Amino acid sequence: MTPIRDSFGFRSAGQVTFGAGRAADLPELVAAWGARALVVTGTRPDRHGPLIAALPMPASVFSAAGEPTLDTARAALRAAVDVGADVVIAIGGGSALDLGKSVAMLLGNGGDPLDYLEVIGRGRPITAPSVPFAAVPTTAGTGAEVTENAVLASPDHGRKASLRSPLMMPRLALVDPLLTLGCPPTVTAASGLDALTQCLEPFVSPQASPVTDALAEQGLRRAAAGLRAAYLNGADEAARSDLALCSLLGGMSLANAKLGVVHGFAGVVGGMVDASHGAICAALLTPVVQANVRALRSRDPAGPGLARYRSAAALLTGRPDASVEDGISWLRHTVDLLGVPGLSELGVARNDIDEIVAKTRTASSTRGNPIMLTDDELREALLGSMG
Repeated sequence: MTPIRDSFGFRSAGQVTFGAGRAADLPELVAAWGARALVVTGTRPDRHGPLIAALPMPASVFSAAGEPTLDTARAALRAAVDVGADVVIAIGGGSALDLGKSVAMLLGNGGDPLDYLEVIGRGRPITAPSVPFAAVPTTAGTGAEVTENAVLASPDHGRKASLRSPLMMPRLALVDPLLTLGCPPTVTAASGLDALTQCLEPFVSPQASPVTDALAEQGLRRAAAGLRAAYLNGADEAARSDLALCSLLGGMSLANAKLGVVHGFAGVVGGMVDASHGAICAALLTPVVQANVRALRSRDPAGPGLARYRSAAALLTGRPDASVEDGISWLRHTVDLLGVPGLSELGVARNDIDEIVAKTRTASSTRGNPIMLTDDELREALLGSMG
């Protein structure tokens, strides 16, 4: 397929290591990095005890519950400074990876997260490299192991925003699908649909390139093969591998071709309700695709967007002759099968809709959408996501 862009650059982690059992390589891969590590995890660092114990340098553990906030990042930074950490290793889901990435950047640059945050902060440029940072995901969803941004929530602002710079790209992304075997079905559903979205949105983005096309296409194939299977049988190693690879490829794609309105909405909604990023994206996915398709047919029927949605439908359904509607039906059936709740069940109220639409219009992710949606189109998509 002809790419949207033939002039492009490409960035990713300094090293990517993927495969079942490859977590055992972590000590060797980070051996020469520094004198002391801060290991950032979720609420159960004991799950990774043997891996942490095998590290070649002394390590202190910082565990955090939920998605990272400004205060969490400040606390983790203090912990790193207190122990003299010059290496950061994050082992966990996307929240742990974003928190670790934030700490590594702040150790290299100094200051407070608000100095650098987009939208709600001072937006100062990040000018110094992060200290050496390794990302070891234990869920298959965000692709944060190969992206240059970290999302932090600010309850005071009712918003999530990103720290962002090529200097934040992890030095090592170590993806071992076996680390995802313990994910419960609800986490598999939310993170897996987020991974799928992070392949689909870059695939239809005006900033897509031949490289991101290749990555996103393979990611969509892997999502089609693994998502439903991993949800129905969490011990299916082949399905877990498919999802882990989908997540990795989605992260590489979004880091270079951007996202779209699903993530534009998700950044806003995530700052207003106590719900996981993946669950929010999953609820929004099908209605936003429908809104995009309607807008493309109305205002840009000859453009590349519709052709790319047709190609995505063929990848997801496995049918070369699949229509855009077939792709939407596949998405809707998958969301239903995985038991994804609507936004109203996640805490979004109908009287929040106008505020969400206004903030989404200016969100950075929205700028990667294949067509600019009107406020009415955004509102319709959001209403369709309520459930």
